[in-house]
Amino acid sequence: MFSDELKKYDWDDTTARIMSMTAADVERALAKERLDDHDFMALVSPAAAPFIERMARRSREVTERRFGKTISIFIPLYITNSCTNSCVYCGFNHHNKFKRVILTPEEIERECRAIKALGPFENLLLVTGENPRLAGTDYIERALQVCRPYFSNLTIEVMPLPAEDYARLTRSGLNGVVCFQETYHRERYKVYHPAGMKSNFEWRLDGFDRMGQAGVHKIGMGVLIGLEDWRTDVTMMARHLAYLRKTYWRTKYSVNFPRMRPSESGFQPNVVMSDRELAQVTFAFRIYDPDVDISYSTRENHAFRNNMATLGVTTMSAGSRTEPGGYATHVDSLEQFAISDDASPDKVAADLKALGREPVWKDWDRVFDLADARRV
Repeated sequence: MFSDELKKYDWDDTTARIMSMTAADVERALAKERLDDHDFMALVSPAAAPFIERMARRSREVTERRFGKTISIFIPLYITNSCTNSCVYCGFNHHNKFKRVILTPEEIERECRAIKALGPFENLLLVTGENPRLAGTDYIERALQVCRPYFSNLTIEVMPLPAEDYARLTRSGLNGVVCFQETYHRERYKVYHPAGMKSNFEWRLDGFDRMGQAGVHKIGMGVLIGLEDWRTDVTMMARHLAYLRKTYWRTKYSVNFPRMRPSESGFQPNVVMSDRELAQVTFAFRIYDPDVDISYSTRENHAFRNNMATLGVTTMSAGSRTEPGGYATHVDSLEQFAISDDASPDKVAADLKALGREPVWKDWDRVFDLADARRV
């Protein structure tokens, strides 16, 4: 499990190594075809700041060689804001006093129809709070079954589950799982997650192993920018990604590094990342791992997302609502966080085309499941 692997890396030592990188280290990293974690640390270090244009050109070249000029489009559907966790930065915090919503199967289907009216979406991300008693595996499985007739690709962002539950959901139409470790700082993690299931650092961290063991087709991982030093956190995530690729090599991977947005919690970020720094870490990941899918959500503003669509990002959300039932059934419920890009799906697609990018609304089909089954 990666929780054992992570013990090999000291947080403070990693931070010191990143901050000690020089221009020569960055030059060496950019000259290599295959990078290791030392090279990654060089690319996210302050020493790499003067090299940002070179990194952008390399990132664009690598992205177009591997992904062409396509941008995969998805939309999230929040189906419950019920949560037993006490994450200090989250609007769904158990202690926040507001109406909790758990969508019924009928309401979920109504949301599906409303989303299809917004655009030709085929990639749906189902999002929940973490409430195993009221919205556990049975509830998630039923939601997948309701959504499957409407969408070709179903991904979930829910509480970490046992491997057998991931396998069960895969049989019910699940294609991918997204999970945010939030921060890899073991000691500080408890400060941000004082109670609830999410307070168990190892259970969350090893959830990615359980996804791999269950044969999940695609695993998405991320850290929340605003908690701890972002350079160290993304380096730990790069190490985690390398471990997963080696251990579960049949699985596809994506990364995300969302910056904090205002929420009901009122939590103020401890760390602020500039647009230029977000671009830097995006380029670093693309150069480090040419095959990884890099995703930007509507947390980021429209102009910045457009710019990054030509330089390394390969997946974007569009038309997002972060409140349960926000498309049709409960438009007045509390959102998890405030979005930054409220452009319509048509606007997102039109702008991407104007930039020479091709929006891809569908990148998965059940026929692939059948082909995999025949090979097995």
